[in-house]
Amino acid sequence: MDYKETLLMPKTKFPMRGNLPNKEPLRRKEWDENHLYEKSLARTEGRPLFILHDGPPYANGDLHIGHALNKILKDFITRYKSMAGYHAPYVPGWDTHGLPIETALTKKKKVDRKKLSIAEFRQKCAEYAMKQIDNQREQFKELGVRGDWDNPYITLTKDYESAQIRVFGEMAKKGYIYKGLKPVYWSPSSESALAEAEIEYYDKRSPSIYVAFEITDGKELLDGGEKFIIWTTTPWTIPANLGISLHPDFDYVVTKVNDDKFVVAEELLPAVAEELAWEDPEVVKTFKGKEADKIVAQHPFYDRDSLVMLGEHVTIDAGTGCVHTAPGHGEDDFYVSKKYGIDALCPVDEKGVFTEEAPGYEGMFYDAANKPITEKLEEVGALLKLKFITHSYPHDWRTKKPTIFRATSQWFASIKDFRQDILDEIKRINWYPQWGETRLYNMVRDREDWCISRQRTWGVPIPVFYGEDKEPIITDETIAHVSELFAEHGSNIWFEWDAKDLLPEGFTSEHSPNGKFTKETDIMDVWFDSGSSHEAVLVGRENHRRPADVYLEGSDQYRGWFNSSLSTAVAVTGKAPYENVVSHGFTLDGDGRKMSKSLGNVIVPSKVLKQLGADILRLWVASVDYQADVRISDDILKQVSETYRKIRNTFRFMLANIADFDPAKDRVAENDLEEVDRYMLHRLQHVMKSVRKSYDNFEYSPIYHQIHNFCAVDLSSFYLDFAKDILYIEAENDHRRRSIQTVYYDILTSLIKMLTPIIPHTAEEVWEYVPGAEADYVQLTDIPEARTVFEDEAALAKWDHFMKVRDDVLKALEEARNGKVIGKSLEAKVTIVAKDVQTKEVLEHIPYLHQLLIVSGADVVDSADDTKEYRYVHVKVEKHPGEKCERCWVASETVGEDHDHPELCSRCADVVKKHYTG
Repeated sequence: MDYKETLLMPKTKFPMRGNLPNKEPLRRKEWDENHLYEKSLARTEGRPLFILHDGPPYANGDLHIGHALNKILKDFITRYKSMAGYHAPYVPGWDTHGLPIETALTKKKKVDRKKLSIAEFRQKCAEYAMKQIDNQREQFKELGVRGDWDNPYITLTKDYESAQIRVFGEMAKKGYIYKGLKPVYWSPSSESALAEAEIEYYDKRSPSIYVAFEITDGKELLDGGEKFIIWTTTPWTIPANLGISLHPDFDYVVTKVNDDKFVVAEELLPAVAEELAWEDPEVVKTFKGKEADKIVAQHPFYDRDSLVMLGEHVTIDAGTGCVHTAPGHGEDDFYVSKKYGIDALCPVDEKGVFTEEAPGYEGMFYDAANKPITEKLEEVGALLKLKFITHSYPHDWRTKKPTIFRATSQWFASIKDFRQDILDEIKRINWYPQWGETRLYNMVRDREDWCISRQRTWGVPIPVFYGEDKEPIITDETIAHVSELFAEHGSNIWFEWDAKDLLPEGFTSEHSPNGKFTKETDIMDVWFDSGSSHEAVLVGRENHRRPADVYLEGSDQYRGWFNSSLSTAVAVTGKAPYENVVSHGFTLDGDGRKMSKSLGNVIVPSKVLKQLGADILRLWVASVDYQADVRISDDILKQVSETYRKIRNTFRFMLANIADFDPAKDRVAENDLEEVDRYMLHRLQHVMKSVRKSYDNFEYSPIYHQIHNFCAVDLSSFYLDFAKDILYIEAENDHRRRSIQTVYYDILTSLIKMLTPIIPHTAEEVWEYVPGAEADYVQLTDIPEARTVFEDEAALAKWDHFMKVRDDVLKALEEARNGKVIGKSLEAKVTIVAKDVQTKEVLEHIPYLHQLLIVSGADVVDSADDTKEYRYVHVKVEKHPGEKCERCWVASETVGEDHDHPELCSRCADVVKKHYTG
């Protein structure tokens, strides 16, 4: 008789290899055809709503690995919530306005703007953006991200722009919107104002100069002829100098150096003396800054005064304590000059080129003028020192080129008017990680105004009209009308229609007695666009609500979308648009370096998908501590692939061993399960509880590690290993066999469900092979909640202790194997002497001890010779004296006792006789 035929060996068609790059697209096609997203919403209708509101990526170019990290994390959340008691719709969005698309059209597409009207150019921008969205949408779907991809929100659509106008109008109604002249960050390379959120700091080499301003009127404090020394790293701003600022409370000194007398802050005298190589400077007078108020100095090379002003902004961290003040090129300078009735002078145009207000430098680019201006200072004897320094300097985040401060007339949102409300909301919200709260709090605390106007074409126009007296007109009536017009026609009409046609019929204003109106030509900051999404989407979309449960974006969005959304929402509603904020870090290479084409270390999502599959990339996202910067490389992805292989093989083994198990008729009632099986069911509950808690806290690496460890340690090394001796050997309907299969089934289905949000393609593939599955798709089920399996604490403690004792025995077996005492563990017989009463009792109450230890014999005795001491027990390992059974491979003295089956042990002979003969 061929005893192999009597073994119940594992059987499954579930493939060992995932072949994900080929299979995943087919699976996603099937999901689309079967409307899985819509079915998931229909299934959860009526449950509590959970809204993750998507921060819109910019519609330009292919996805990079940061995009993948972001969207996959969001997908973890929405998929989990829909399997955990919530109704969780997900509407993806896109940000579509702004300079990059204008630049792409003029540079890449070679569009000649001069030959097009503004409306025609904007139409081309819109067409380009929509093509980019189509491209990115397909790439996001390839990552397995589930959502309403056919109906995303897009910042250029009519309904969205209409909602944005309403947000602007509501803020204007509350008095938060105003137009004013003040210095703002200006990007000559973009020819537009920038908000603080659009500034990045990079190192820049700049001239560092010390310049003397001679006093012409000392106001009875000074004699005249003394010289204030200023220090600046922007010589190009000297033509715009209108004053010198001193701190009212600092002490200043007149210092005699040879035939000159110089004025500097007393505390900075040693540093200045060293910098200017003064020998034996003599202090001839000391005075408080406030005493020097309104002293007059002479501009170094223009025939005009430079007034001494008092300002709290002056510091003694560096320089001279006498601050060069050009109100057209600095915020502090602007405000201190305003107090003294001095208007801003800004002799630099939108391209960064000097105008005729800077005689001698007209037509020069500001940065190129540094050299001739410095030479002029030297020529007139005002330059005391020139050197070059490298320092951190503000740059345009899009063009990566330096910015300047430039006083221009701009539209502002006055953050300071409702800043305390924002700060109160920041304190109320939950932040993941916690430091996000401090980061945003400090940003808002120091913020005065938000410059919301941009001198560009491609964006949402600022819906303001002007009367004949140039007064801005913003009323409830005009805002409502423009919002309705945009909802019907889109914002292009602002550039196509005359002002009178954009106003309500019969509109009149005291500012236009003749009924003539003009309109604003600036557009809104793109952060105002995306920052209005709470109105356009959370309020505007069915099945949504404001506030959202969570916003999740990269850590750069504390100054971006988190900030602008919070500002507009608090301004309009008094409340934050979100309850929880989650941020993730940036993606780096395996060595912690930024990715760049020049370094050749760029990991492209599409390439990973073609080589390894989306589930590997998704599993990588789950494996990292995403709240800090994360690393990715080919080697790291290989390690993740190895973990995936282990998890997949665990699934395959369990599937193969429940091939003959029908849960409807073969399931063993929980109370009737073997105790070891109930213990493994208990271990599963522990994993489930921990996994659900991690999902609830937006933490995924603990899930990755816990499930991997459960598969490797609890299952592969223990439960799946010792159970072979029962599953393969016992009769099909043997109670112990069905008990194990019942728990295998529960472990398998629970693990699949727990991993569905992370690796949905694989989860659905495994689910197809699960006998008697409760639904067609696992993503249309719920993740079970952990429950109590062991009411008896003593029984649980017994098994916990046994697992520790087992470790001792495994060490002893490993040492015996190394010492050539045994080969495989089934050749062994172990003799165990407990070191304490608890261990002895535990071992005596464990049935089938030899099977659990995967040995052929296990004796628990009070004493024995030749044992080795371990933590809980003394162990002796020897080769089992019995013969090896041909069917189960266990060594047993009963082999040969049965005359019909002399090659078998008595257990196997009994099974064969009862079930396979006759």
